[in-house]
Amino acid sequence: MQVISLSLFWTIVIDIAVWFFFHMAISVLCLKLPAAVFKNNAFWSRIYRWEKSGEIWQQLFRVKAWKGRLIDGATLFKRGYQKKSLHGTGREDLEMFAMETKRAELTHWLSIVPAPLFFLWNPPLVGWLMIVYAVAFNLPLIITQRYNRGRIRRMLS
Repeated sequence: MQVISLSLFWTIVIDIAVWFFFHMAISVLCLKLPAAVFKNNAFWSRIYRWEKSGEIWQQLFRVKAWKGRLIDGATLFKRGYQKKSLHGTGREDLEMFAMETKRAELTHWLSIVPAPLFFLWNPPLVGWLMIVYAVAFNLPLIITQRYNRGRIRRMLS
């Protein structure tokens, strides 16, 4: 339900600014979370049997064909862990990479959450477009993290 009515110009400016704020704030928040938060096997980060160690994502979405084109958000932050390639093949390296895929996945799940707020100052159609944007932007990144983590878990077992 649109509560605030703005001109088209200001609506676009605010939409861009608010998305930028949420993307950055959620990214910084997740970067500050200690690694221990991601050591668990929470329901949202667990790789399930039906995912076939991540291979389901390759079968459904051909992840290998496009995952290399995605931007790694870690390049924006000094503390970020780049996930474009493995940092090593030792057990500790693989466990660290898997943990960082959980951090990235949580970041992208949380980045979808603010989308309904855009209904407050946008017409309903645009509000729905913001939800579509949030899902369309974040889902490929979530799928990539699950695909990579499934493969790493298979390597570790």
